[in-house]
Amino acid sequence: MGNHYAPLAAEGHDPKWIYIGIGFVAEVINGTIGMAYGVTTTSLLLASGIAPAFTVIIMHILEVFTAGATGLMHYKAGNVNNKLFRSLLIPGIIGAITGACVLFLLKDYVHIIKPLISVYILLLGVIILYRAFRKINVGKKIKHLYPLGLVAGFLDSIGGGGWSTIVSSTLIAGGRNARYTIGSVILSRFFVALVSSITLIALIGFTNWYIVAWLVVGGLAGSPIGPYLAKRLPVKTTMILVAVAIILISLKQILL
Repeated sequence: MGNHYAPLAAEGHDPKWIYIGIGFVAEVINGTIGMAYGVTTTSLLLASGIAPAFTVIIMHILEVFTAGATGLMHYKAGNVNNKLFRSLLIPGIIGAITGACVLFLLKDYVHIIKPLISVYILLLGVIILYRAFRKINVGKKIKHLYPLGLVAGFLDSIGGGGWSTIVSSTLIAGGRNARYTIGSVILSRFFVALVSSITLIALIGFTNWYIVAWLVVGGLAGSPIGPYLAKRLPVKTTMILVAVAIILISLKQILL
């Protein structure tokens, strides 16, 4: 494994506080609007100088814990549709493994991977902005779930996030019950993140667990703030601010 995957610290700064700050901000946003955790973390890690492949690995390791805990709560609460869960699980795992392999094969093209991931994150920011301004118009119920799970799993694995944003918004807009959709998507996200993490670590390797630890510390510090803000800030306003921030960070990574 060469320098293509070496994490980079911002010059003149203690990396510990950078990672704590990223974890803090991402969890505050997640707790406030219930989404954009992966998108926010990935964009900020890239902006801090972390190599693309390490960014994706770190994001999926974090998602194993967050989606696992939240998915278990949804399952116990009866918010999981078993048929929907199974229909998303297999194609999602196949897509995740494929995405991880593609990311590994492109290891010698980091200068191309980073802007591509930034473009993907920018598009997710646009989707969040779109959802903030537009009410979801329920259309015809989507029946062909395998292509959706396959594509979302692939993009999530290679881009470091987007599974919930893509799958949940598509299914709800297609007439699926929001409660069962969110519960099923989050639980399936645990397995997609787990497979992505195992595949990427096996192919690329990963020893920088201290980064994950400091991100978790920051997340724990920020966890009480999100629910507090959710009660006082309009969801639409918060989504717009988050989307604009993600778009600007991604544009910086693409253009500079």
